[in-house]
Amino acid sequence: MPAFAIIVPCRLESTRFPRKLLHRIKGKPLLLWVAERIASQTPDYPLWFAVDDDLLGECVESAGFRAIKTSLQHQSGTDRIAEANRTVRASYVLNVQADEPLVSAGQLHALARLIQGECPMATLCTPFKRTEDFANPNQVKVVMTQNGRSLYFSRSSMPYARDLAGKVTDAWVQANPCHKHLGLYAYKADFLEKFASLPMGQLEQIEKLEQLRVLENGYPIAIDVTADPTIGVDTPDDAAKFEAHLG
Repeated sequence: MPAFAIIVPCRLESTRFPRKLLHRIKGKPLLLWVAERIASQTPDYPLWFAVDDDLLGECVESAGFRAIKTSLQHQSGTDRIAEANRTVRASYVLNVQADEPLVSAGQLHALARLIQGECPMATLCTPFKRTEDFANPNQVKVVMTQNGRSLYFSRSSMPYARDLAGKVTDAWVQANPCHKHLGLYAYKADFLEKFASLPMGQLEQIEKLEQLRVLENGYPIAIDVTADPTIGVDTPDDAAKFEAHLG
């Protein structure tokens, strides 16, 4: 039973970008860009992929990675990871979203450090630089306490600059606590099982953000800020940005 493991939840269908994990970027599926990135950044952590379709399993297994087939019925990636960890049996689980091809060793080690603290769950964020991104509902915002606890996550821009009537500038965004939530989590194993037993929360259903289930049920989420660059691939435009980044 490993102390730490990375489990990547993988769902074949995606509303905004159908079958995006199999979308080829420079001839390679996005999922394999993510798999190879994780393996190169943290080779000391065992790595599994929790998939809901054989096509995804075949994709990673053909490149030498391990896949665990999970139910099609899961409402979130965390539910999927909870099922997979009944096989892996890690004490601490790191969750890297399958559409985060620039995850870094620094980010994963920060999560590992956070999850060994008091909170049952941990995550990361990064400062926004542009108003265009701050206003984009596909880029999730988070506000937090001064001692590193998540207060709320939303697709809406927050904090809202009342005195500016929403007409913020890049300079304002950079000077204020405007943070983008990254699709990276860590959990204590017993909390994963607790999460899977909780019903979907009302806020979770409205915002379509699984982490709100945790806050709605009164559990704290530790959070830290990372400056490492990231490109989460939520849309075809994001895939084009990642391809341009590769050069």
